[in-house]
Amino acid sequence: VADAAPPPGYRPPRPTASPASSPLAIRWFGHSSLSVEVGGATILIDPVWSERVSPFDWIGPRRYFPPGEIPRAADVDLVLISHDHYDHLDRGTVERLAAGGALVVVPLGVGAHLRRWGIADDRIRELDWWQVYRHPGATITATPARHGAGRVSPFANQTLWSGFAIEAGGRKLWYSGDTGFHEDLAEIGRRLGPFDVSMIDTGQYDRHWPDWHLGPEQAIAAHEAVRGKHLLPVHWAGFTLAHHGWTEPAERIVAAARCRKIPLLLPLPGERLQWPFTATAETWWPEARWRSAADDPIRSTRSG
Repeated sequence: VADAAPPPGYRPPRPTASPASSPLAIRWFGHSSLSVEVGGATILIDPVWSERVSPFDWIGPRRYFPPGEIPRAADVDLVLISHDHYDHLDRGTVERLAAGGALVVVPLGVGAHLRRWGIADDRIRELDWWQVYRHPGATITATPARHGAGRVSPFANQTLWSGFAIEAGGRKLWYSGDTGFHEDLAEIGRRLGPFDVSMIDTGQYDRHWPDWHLGPEQAIAAHEAVRGKHLLPVHWAGFTLAHHGWTEPAERIVAAARCRKIPLLLPLPGERLQWPFTATAETWWPEARWRSAADDPIRSTRSG
Protein backbone atom coordinates (compact mmCIF):
# COMPACT_ATOMS: atom_id res chain seq x y z
CA VAL A 1 0.00 0.00 0.00
CA ALA A 2 1.39 3.39 -0.96
CA ASP A 3 1.84 6.14 1.65
CA ALA A 4 -0.84 8.58 0.49
CA ALA A 5 0.31 11.42 2.79
CA PRO A 6 3.35 12.34 4.88
CA PRO A 7 3.46 11.15 8.48
CA PRO A 8 1.68 13.49 10.92
CA GLY A 9 3.77 16.52 11.79
CA TYR A 10 6.21 16.09 8.90
CA ARG A 11 7.85 19.30 7.69
CA PRO A 12 10.29 19.49 4.79
CA PRO A 13 13.71 21.03 5.43
CA ARG A 14 13.77 24.81 5.33
CA PRO A 15 15.44 26.25 2.24
CA THR A 16 18.51 28.43 2.51
CA ALA A 17 17.81 32.10 1.90
CA SER A 18 19.15 33.47 -1.38
CA PRO A 19 19.53 37.10 -2.51
CA ALA A 20 17.18 38.56 -5.11
CA SER A 21 19.88 39.16 -7.71
CA SER A 22 18.81 37.12 -10.73
CA PRO A 23 16.87 38.21 -13.85
CA LEU A 24 14.74 35.07 -13.41
CA ALA A 25 13.77 33.33 -10.20
CA ILE A 26 11.14 30.67 -9.47
CA ARG A 27 9.75 29.41 -6.19
CA TRP A 28 7.48 26.39 -5.80
CA PHE A 29 5.35 26.27 -2.65
CA GLY A 30 4.00 22.73 -2.99
CA HIS A 31 1.24 21.38 -5.25
CA SER A 32 0.92 23.85 -8.18
CA SER A 33 1.54 27.14 -6.38
CA LEU A 34 4.49 29.02 -7.88
CA SER A 35 6.02 32.46 -8.04
CA VAL A 36 8.01 33.71 -11.01
CA GLU A 37 10.15 36.85 -10.82
CA VAL A 38 11.09 37.90 -14.35
CA GLY A 39 11.21 41.06 -16.46
CA GLY A 40 10.77 43.20 -13.37
CA ALA A 41 7.42 41.56 -12.56
CA THR A 42 6.37 39.17 -9.81
CA ILE A 43 3.89 36.61 -11.13
CA LEU A 44 2.03 34.08 -9.00
CA ILE A 45 0.66 30.92 -10.60
CA ASP A 46 -2.30 29.10 -9.01
CA PRO A 47 -1.54 30.38 -5.50
CA VAL A 48 -3.37 28.50 -2.75
CA TRP A 49 -2.53 29.58 0.78
CA SER A 50 -5.61 28.15 2.54
CA GLU A 51 -5.52 25.12 4.82
CA ARG A 52 -7.99 23.11 2.72
CA VAL A 53 -8.92 22.89 -0.96
CA SER A 54 -12.66 22.75 -0.52
CA PRO A 55 -15.78 24.94 -0.56
CA PHE A 56 -15.77 24.50 3.23
CA ASP A 57 -13.11 25.28 5.83
CA TRP A 58 -13.99 22.26 8.00
CA ILE A 59 -13.84 19.40 5.50
CA GLY A 60 -11.92 18.47 2.37
CA PRO A 61 -8.28 17.78 1.47
CA ARG A 62 -5.92 19.46 3.93
CA ARG A 63 -2.46 20.66 2.97
CA TYR A 64 0.49 18.54 4.07
CA PHE A 65 2.57 21.42 5.39
CA PRO A 66 2.50 25.24 5.33
CA PRO A 67 3.56 26.89 2.05
CA GLY A 68 6.37 28.75 3.80
CA GLU A 69 7.24 32.39 3.29
CA ILE A 70 4.87 33.67 0.62
CA PRO A 71 5.18 36.93 -1.36
CA ARG A 72 3.48 40.00 0.10
CA ALA A 73 0.29 40.84 -1.77
CA ALA A 74 1.58 44.36 -2.45
CA ASP A 75 4.62 42.93 -4.27
CA VAL A 76 2.61 40.79 -6.72
CA ASP A 77 1.92 42.17 -10.20
CA LEU A 78 0.06 39.30 -11.88
CA VAL A 79 -1.81 36.22 -10.73
CA LEU A 80 -2.37 33.45 -13.28
CA ILE A 81 -5.20 31.01 -12.55
CA SER A 82 -5.32 27.93 -14.78
CA HIS A 83 -8.87 26.78 -13.92
CA ASP A 84 -11.49 26.95 -11.21
CA HIS A 85 -10.93 23.72 -9.26
CA TYR A 86 -10.41 24.42 -5.56
CA ASP A 87 -6.77 23.33 -5.55
CA HIS A 88 -5.99 26.06 -8.11
CA LEU A 89 -8.51 28.85 -7.51
CA ASP A 90 -8.57 29.70 -3.81
CA ARG A 91 -11.06 32.44 -3.04
CA GLY A 92 -9.39 33.87 0.04
CA THR A 93 -5.97 33.95 -1.58
CA VAL A 94 -7.17 35.62 -4.78
CA GLU A 95 -9.25 38.18 -2.90
CA ARG A 96 -6.23 39.25 -0.84
CA LEU A 97 -3.96 39.46 -3.86
CA ALA A 98 -6.46 41.49 -5.91
CA ALA A 99 -6.98 43.83 -2.95
CA GLY A 100 -3.21 44.30 -2.87
CA GLY A 101 -3.24 45.53 -6.47
CA ALA A 102 -2.51 42.39 -8.48
CA LEU A 103 -4.19 41.82 -11.83
CA VAL A 104 -5.69 38.33 -12.24
CA VAL A 105 -5.44 36.48 -15.58
CA VAL A 106 -7.90 33.61 -15.99
CA PRO A 107 -9.39 31.38 -18.71
CA LEU A 108 -12.78 32.27 -20.20
CA GLY A 109 -15.64 32.17 -17.72
CA VAL A 110 -13.52 32.07 -14.55
CA GLY A 111 -13.83 35.84 -14.22
CA ALA A 112 -17.49 35.34 -13.23
CA HIS A 113 -16.37 33.79 -9.93
CA LEU A 114 -14.07 36.73 -9.22
CA ARG A 115 -16.75 39.31 -9.99
CA ARG A 116 -19.20 37.55 -7.66
CA TRP A 117 -16.56 37.80 -4.94
CA GLY A 118 -16.35 41.57 -5.41
CA ILE A 119 -13.13 41.78 -7.41
CA ALA A 120 -13.32 44.75 -9.76
CA ASP A 121 -13.63 44.05 -13.45
CA ASP A 122 -10.56 46.16 -14.22
CA ARG A 123 -8.48 43.71 -12.12
CA ILE A 124 -9.48 40.74 -14.30
CA ARG A 125 -8.31 39.57 -17.73
CA GLU A 126 -9.99 36.56 -19.35
CA LEU A 127 -8.26 34.65 -22.13
CA ASP A 128 -9.31 31.98 -24.62
CA TRP A 129 -6.69 29.47 -25.76
CA TRP A 130 -3.91 31.20 -27.75
CA GLN A 131 -5.06 34.66 -26.67
CA VAL A 132 -2.40 37.02 -25.36
CA TYR A 133 -2.25 39.52 -22.52
CA ARG A 134 0.64 41.97 -22.63
CA HIS A 135 1.66 43.33 -19.27
CA PRO A 136 4.52 45.83 -18.98
CA GLY A 137 7.61 43.64 -19.30
CA ALA A 138 5.77 40.32 -19.74
CA THR A 139 3.65 38.58 -22.38
CA ILE A 140 1.18 35.94 -21.19
CA THR A 141 -0.40 33.46 -23.62
CA ALA A 142 -3.14 31.02 -22.57
CA THR A 143 -2.34 27.58 -23.96
CA PRO A 144 -4.62 24.59 -24.61
CA ALA A 145 -5.00 21.88 -21.99
CA ARG A 146 -7.04 18.71 -21.59
CA HIS A 147 -8.84 18.75 -18.28
CA GLY A 148 -12.16 19.99 -16.87
CA ALA A 149 -13.64 22.59 -14.54
CA GLY A 150 -16.21 23.08 -11.84
CA ARG A 151 -16.87 24.08 -8.25
CA VAL A 152 -19.94 24.48 -6.06
CA SER A 153 -21.32 27.43 -7.99
CA PRO A 154 -24.01 28.42 -10.51
CA PHE A 155 -21.19 28.41 -13.07
CA ALA A 156 -20.12 24.79 -12.55
CA ASN A 157 -18.76 23.20 -15.74
CA GLN A 158 -19.19 26.45 -17.68
CA THR A 159 -15.59 27.66 -17.49
CA LEU A 160 -12.43 26.99 -19.48
CA TRP A 161 -9.07 25.59 -18.30
CA SER A 162 -5.64 26.36 -19.70
CA GLY A 163 -1.91 26.46 -19.29
CA PHE A 164 0.18 29.61 -19.66
CA ALA A 165 3.29 30.60 -21.59
CA ILE A 166 5.27 33.49 -20.13
CA GLU A 167 7.79 35.51 -22.12
CA ALA A 168 9.71 38.21 -20.26
CA GLY A 169 13.23 39.46 -19.78
CA GLY A 170 14.51 37.38 -22.69
CA ARG A 171 13.32 34.16 -21.05
CA LYS A 172 10.45 31.80 -21.91
CA LEU A 173 8.53 29.65 -19.42
CA TRP A 174 5.56 27.32 -19.74
CA TYR A 175 3.11 26.15 -17.10
CA SER A 176 0.95 23.22 -18.18
CA GLY A 177 -1.96 23.70 -15.80
CA ASP A 178 -3.79 20.48 -15.07
CA THR A 179 -3.86 18.41 -18.24
CA GLY A 180 -3.79 15.04 -19.83
CA PHE A 181 -1.64 14.42 -22.88
CA HIS A 182 -3.02 16.09 -26.02
CA GLU A 183 -2.16 16.92 -29.62
CA ASP A 184 -1.64 20.66 -29.07
CA LEU A 185 1.48 20.19 -26.94
CA ALA A 186 3.72 20.09 -30.01
CA GLU A 187 1.92 23.15 -31.40
CA ILE A 188 2.61 25.02 -28.15
CA GLY A 189 6.29 24.24 -28.62
CA ARG A 190 6.24 25.35 -32.26
CA ARG A 191 4.39 28.61 -31.64
CA LEU A 192 5.80 29.69 -28.30
CA GLY A 193 8.88 27.62 -27.46
CA PRO A 194 11.50 26.57 -26.89
CA PHE A 195 11.15 27.13 -23.15
CA ASP A 196 13.90 27.70 -20.62
CA VAL A 197 11.79 25.87 -18.05
CA SER A 198 8.52 23.99 -18.10
CA MET A 199 6.41 23.59 -14.95
CA ILE A 200 4.32 20.49 -15.59
CA ASP A 201 1.43 18.62 -13.95
CA THR A 202 3.09 15.46 -12.58
CA GLY A 203 0.95 14.18 -9.71
CA GLN A 204 -2.61 13.38 -8.60
CA TYR A 205 -3.18 10.86 -11.40
CA ASP A 206 -5.07 7.58 -11.67
CA ARG A 207 -5.14 4.91 -14.36
CA HIS A 208 -8.95 5.10 -14.35
CA TRP A 209 -8.91 8.77 -15.44
CA PRO A 210 -5.68 9.05 -17.46
CA ASP A 211 -6.81 12.02 -19.56
CA TRP A 212 -7.14 14.48 -16.67
CA HIS A 213 -3.52 14.42 -15.49
CA LEU A 214 -0.27 13.53 -17.19
CA GLY A 215 1.49 11.50 -14.54
CA PRO A 216 5.30 11.44 -14.29
CA GLU A 217 6.23 9.63 -17.49
CA GLN A 218 3.84 11.60 -19.70
CA ALA A 219 5.07 14.81 -18.04
CA ILE A 220 8.45 13.98 -19.57
CA ALA A 221 6.77 13.44 -22.96
CA ALA A 222 4.92 16.76 -22.65
CA HIS A 223 8.17 18.54 -21.74
CA GLU A 224 9.82 17.19 -24.86
CA ALA A 225 6.80 18.02 -27.02
CA VAL A 226 6.81 21.71 -26.02
CA ARG A 227 10.61 21.87 -26.41
CA GLY A 228 11.46 22.53 -22.79
CA LYS A 229 14.94 22.58 -21.30
CA HIS A 230 14.62 22.36 -17.51
CA LEU A 231 11.59 20.59 -16.06
CA LEU A 232 10.03 21.53 -12.72
CA PRO A 233 7.37 18.98 -11.67
CA VAL A 234 4.25 20.44 -10.02
CA HIS A 235 0.86 19.23 -8.76
CA TRP A 236 2.37 17.06 -6.04
CA ALA A 237 3.46 17.38 -2.37
CA GLY A 238 0.50 19.51 -1.38
CA PHE A 239 -2.74 17.61 -1.01
CA THR A 240 -3.99 14.05 -1.40
CA LEU A 241 -6.29 14.10 -4.43
CA ALA A 242 -5.51 10.64 -5.82
CA HIS A 243 -4.64 7.17 -4.50
CA HIS A 244 -0.90 7.10 -5.22
CA GLY A 245 1.81 7.66 -2.61
CA TRP A 246 2.63 11.29 -1.91
CA THR A 247 6.28 10.95 -2.99
CA GLU A 248 5.51 8.71 -5.97
CA PRO A 249 5.31 11.46 -8.64
CA ALA A 250 8.78 12.70 -7.70
CA GLU A 251 10.33 9.22 -7.47
CA ARG A 252 8.92 8.23 -10.84
CA ILE A 253 9.85 11.43 -12.65
CA VAL A 254 13.42 11.21 -11.35
CA ALA A 255 13.69 7.77 -12.97
CA ALA A 256 11.99 8.89 -16.20
CA ALA A 257 14.09 12.06 -16.50
CA ARG A 258 17.28 10.08 -16.00
CA CYS A 259 16.33 7.78 -18.88
CA ARG A 260 15.69 10.74 -21.20
CA LYS A 261 18.53 12.93 -19.85
CA ILE A 262 16.11 15.73 -18.93
CA PRO A 263 17.51 18.44 -16.59
CA LEU A 264 15.18 18.21 -13.59
CA LEU A 265 14.48 20.86 -10.95
CA LEU A 266 13.25 19.50 -7.60
CA PRO A 267 13.40 22.43 -5.17
CA LEU A 268 12.43 22.40 -1.56
CA PRO A 269 9.02 24.02 -1.02
CA GLY A 270 9.70 27.75 -0.88
CA GLU A 271 13.25 27.48 -2.22
CA ARG A 272 14.24 30.29 -4.59
CA LEU A 273 15.75 28.94 -7.82
CA GLN A 274 17.78 31.53 -9.69
CA TRP A 275 18.82 31.65 -13.32
CA PRO A 276 20.95 29.99 -14.61
CA PHE A 277 19.32 26.89 -13.14
CA THR A 278 21.30 23.89 -11.96
CA ALA A 279 19.60 20.56 -12.54
CA THR A 280 19.30 18.28 -9.54
CA ALA A 281 17.68 14.95 -8.79
CA GLU A 282 18.54 15.07 -5.08
CA THR A 283 15.64 14.05 -2.87
CA TRP A 284 14.53 16.23 0.04
CA TRP A 285 11.49 14.06 0.86
CA PRO A 286 11.59 11.03 3.19
CA GLU A 287 11.38 7.43 2.05
CA ALA A 288 7.81 6.27 1.53
CA ARG A 289 6.05 3.42 -0.25
CA TRP A 290 5.17 3.99 -3.89
CA ARG A 291 4.41 2.14 -7.12
CA SER A 292 6.56 2.22 -10.21
CA ALA A 293 5.48 2.98 -13.77
CA ALA A 294 5.58 -0.75 -14.48
CA ASP A 295 3.23 -1.42 -11.55
CA ASP A 296 0.79 1.39 -12.31
CA PRO A 297 1.17 2.82 -15.85
CA ILE A 298 -0.66 6.03 -16.78
CA ARG A 299 -1.44 6.17 -20.50
CA SER A 300 -3.61 8.85 -22.05
CA THR A 301 -5.99 7.88 -24.83
CA ARG A 302 -4.15 10.50 -26.92
CA SER A 303 -0.58 9.59 -26.10
CA GLY A 304 -0.12 7.59 -29.31
